[in-house]
Amino acid sequence: MFIPPSAWFTGFIPDLPTPFDAADAIDLEAFATLCERQVAAGVPAIVVCETAGEAPTLSPAEQELVIRTAVDAARGRVRVIAGTISNATSHAIALARRAEAAGADAVMSVVPAYNKPMQEGMLAHFRAIAGAIGLPVILHDNPSRTLRPLADETLLRLVESRQFVGLRDGSGDITRPMRLSRNLPAGFRFLCGDDTTAFGFIADGGDGAISEVANIAPDLCRTIFSHLRQGRLQSARYLHKRLIPLIACLSGESPAALKYALSILGLTSAATRLPIVPLDAAAQRAVVRAFAAIADEELIDSVGA
Repeated sequence: MFIPPSAWFTGFIPDLPTPFDAADAIDLEAFATLCERQVAAGVPAIVVCETAGEAPTLSPAEQELVIRTAVDAARGRVRVIAGTISNATSHAIALARRAEAAGADAVMSVVPAYNKPMQEGMLAHFRAIAGAIGLPVILHDNPSRTLRPLADETLLRLVESRQFVGLRDGSGDITRPMRLSRNLPAGFRFLCGDDTTAFGFIADGGDGAISEVANIAPDLCRTIFSHLRQGRLQSARYLHKRLIPLIACLSGESPAALKYALSILGLTSAATRLPIVPLDAAAQRAVVRAFAAIADEELIDSVGA
């Protein structure tokens, strides 16, 4: 049964890491466990093969394997959004086709990095990807990594096609949803692209966040979102403050800090792929201290085990 993205591209959606074993191979069992944990937490969707997933270090075959594993683990209970990161349009199209064949529910396509395309180039890039597949496309604007932003005017031209269903906004501009919502199609969703600005983004009209911290505390994130949606800003802010130390750790050393935090919980190893390296001892201690600030009994018990 088809469920429109407007129904599930909302709330705190985890950007899942890709676990590696001691031989630098993908640990599919650990990855399936991460997926199942999010399903049990009631998330509407999961993102794989994107920023936290170290996608640039994965081969196309590995990316397809990760997507198929996520789809098998989800079993239709949550939606699977597959990243198709590439600054070469032809390669991005190939990844998007693989994601569709693997059973993904949508693809996430980021502004090309390093090339610094003009806005017309971005427009052509995203339209070419959308034209090659039948899946919904979620745009990803992340100027800190790509150097050039996706301009509002370009976004408005893209959404003339209903295949573009949402935006992961990593620009840090929390006013964007309020500024553009009246000019966008009904059902188009704005999600914050990082945890540091997610609270303000959602409070100012955003529909949620693609989140790394939701990998650690999915229930707490869901409660914060519920409070924000109900206008209970004081309660939401109180809970959000508990996450701030952990968010600072994750945003400073992503995704190494996320993997170390998950390793503390016994969910995966802390192994990363070059050029990402594991956390040093000082950064590890900061993550452990951040767990205490969450004050979640289950998490604290796991850290102390």
